[in-house]
Amino acid sequence: MDATESPLSTSPSPPSSFSLQRHFYLAVDRLQFKMDTLVDLLGTAGRRPYLPMVVCCSTRDELDAVCSNISNLSSCISVSALYSDLSEAHRAEVLDNFRQATMRWNRLGREEDADGEAEKEEEQKSHVIVVTDACLPLLGSELPVCARILINYELPTKKETYMRRMSACLSADGIVISMVVGGEVVILKTLEESSGLLIAEMPIHIFEII
Repeated sequence: MDATESPLSTSPSPPSSFSLQRHFYLAVDRLQFKMDTLVDLLGTAGRRPYLPMVVCCSTRDELDAVCSNISNLSSCISVSALYSDLSEAHRAEVLDNFRQATMRWNRLGREEDADGEAEKEEEQKSHVIVVTDACLPLLGSELPVCARILINYELPTKKETYMRRMSACLSADGIVISMVVGGEVVILKTLEESSGLLIAEMPIHIFEII
């Protein structure tokens, strides 16, 4: 079944505000390969100029590990971190920069052959925010982040957390990619059934869904 098809009638209907969003899972064979898979995914997606992405983590330690490992992608991606004890001024700066990147994506980046000559090389970079769940309530009280892609680095075990990540971080027609390791497939299916969302396997080439 295609990811855009409606779920079975026995499943609860997702909120209408999420109806244009698409949901995928990316299976990883072993936990030790998970970080490398994320780096490869971001490195590939980051080839699209201006692409705004968010990576959601469950804990601050997880956020620090992700930021450290994707720092070597700085040639094509601008990376920022958001966590609950970040200063208000710093958080506002990160969010403002990301919203500017989102506007550039909406204006120029959606077309693969977009002409970026008028933009500086730094401004053509994809933008990534790595955020913890503890920071989501703060984002919910401000303007939406509206990323094109939301990556669940750690799959949430509760439907409420999954939905909160979407509402705080994702654009109305955005894409969710949940990374799944081993036995987490059971958790994924539970989320799918309880939320009424259809979560399909991600294509081998991410550009097929961007």
